[in-house]
Amino acid sequence: MQTGNIKKPTATAKPNLSFWQIWNMSFGFLGIQYGFGLQQANMSPIFRYLQADEANIPILWLAGPITGLIVQPIIGSISDRTWSKRWGRRKPFFLIGAIVTSLALFLMPNSSALWMAASLMWILDTGLNITQEPFRAFIGDKLNDQQRDLGFAVQSFFVGFGQTMANLMPTIFRLLGLTTTAVVAAGVIPNSIKYPFYIGGLAVLLAVLWTIYTTDEYPPENLEEFRRTKTESSGVGRAFVEIFQALKEMPSTMKQLWWVKFFTWFALPLMWQYLTLAVARHAFNAPTPESPGFQEGTEWGNICFAMFNVGCFTISFFLPAIANRIGRRATHALFLTIGGLGFLSMLLSDDKYAFFIGMTLVGLAWGSILSMPYVLLASSVPAERMGVYMGIFNGFIVVPQIVNNLTVQLFYPTLLKNDPRNALALAGVCLLLAAGACFLVNETKQSEEAAFPIKPGGN
Repeated sequence: MQTGNIKKPTATAKPNLSFWQIWNMSFGFLGIQYGFGLQQANMSPIFRYLQADEANIPILWLAGPITGLIVQPIIGSISDRTWSKRWGRRKPFFLIGAIVTSLALFLMPNSSALWMAASLMWILDTGLNITQEPFRAFIGDKLNDQQRDLGFAVQSFFVGFGQTMANLMPTIFRLLGLTTTAVVAAGVIPNSIKYPFYIGGLAVLLAVLWTIYTTDEYPPENLEEFRRTKTESSGVGRAFVEIFQALKEMPSTMKQLWWVKFFTWFALPLMWQYLTLAVARHAFNAPTPESPGFQEGTEWGNICFAMFNVGCFTISFFLPAIANRIGRRATHALFLTIGGLGFLSMLLSDDKYAFFIGMTLVGLAWGSILSMPYVLLASSVPAERMGVYMGIFNGFIVVPQIVNNLTVQLFYPTLLKNDPRNALALAGVCLLLAAGACFLVNETKQSEEAAFPIKPGGN
């Protein structure tokens, strides 16, 4: 356990941390990803239970990308200019986001109307984004370039493990006899969804508090200069100025990652919006919430999401070795290709195990999506702007999602023939395009001295 005041490195390079120090600094991600897992697997069924039209599901998911686009760059910039001896730089935002997320998770399954669930989703996504961005920047703050592959791999593991636990909870509760798979009345959210959300509210807080308790942060390299600059440039207005300046000076590697991220993140919302509905319709012959088998299909969709996340955390610790052997760019292209083929394979059969196997393959891609682009980015941006660039990079995620949310409803009845499984096939094509775009990216790596000029001094 790492506690107490950490000594600042006396060399220009950051020292290697132990595996358990890296584990503790990312442990809060476990709770955050439990929350994301609940959202990703259950929001579309919740909307359908509350009588949302299937074609309008994507527009109801607009909360995630919009809040991410607004919140993450602002939080990144403000946290770059935050420091206190007691709380550090990123940890205040961990805690604020965790509290907001927990409240939303407790309230969400008690929604009595569609407007209430949609409103709570905005609050939930705001909390998740407040917390998530500083965790990404935390890796750049604490780890040297040699350990970043491992740092982001540990975060990928927690993403996979946390979301797997969230996905399995409905089935676990049913096996314990706490819920049933009976047909649920219109407008009623079943207990198999309610109970996991309550657990998630606690999990987010406890996991984030563990990271806050066990992990300290490096102070700014020149504390007096930092305080002077903070006084002169505090406030949200300055954050917008900093974001604009960072956009003008964006590194070329970051620009080249745009098309990779665009195709990837146009594809992934299709999975969260339609996977569970596709499983219910094709594997359980239950196209509507009133159909016998819809709740069972929803639970199997959760199991498929669990295998997706098992694939993610299984591959996460192999990614650094693979990247060292064939390069980060080629590694990411390889796993995006595997994920694209996983989506397309779901067209081959109505058997529920076709979705199970396909989502396992997509999970391998998910492990790479959560780590390789961030490693490429962290090695190409200056340390003093790590937070703001991580926040801007989130724009590469949310803009494609916004495009998805605004356009899918226009071609869902025609191109996709009102079939959620066809939406998954489109996701597969997009991942293959993202794999090809990887080869537009030039890998760069700043020197440790240039990128991380940590000097002795400060508190």
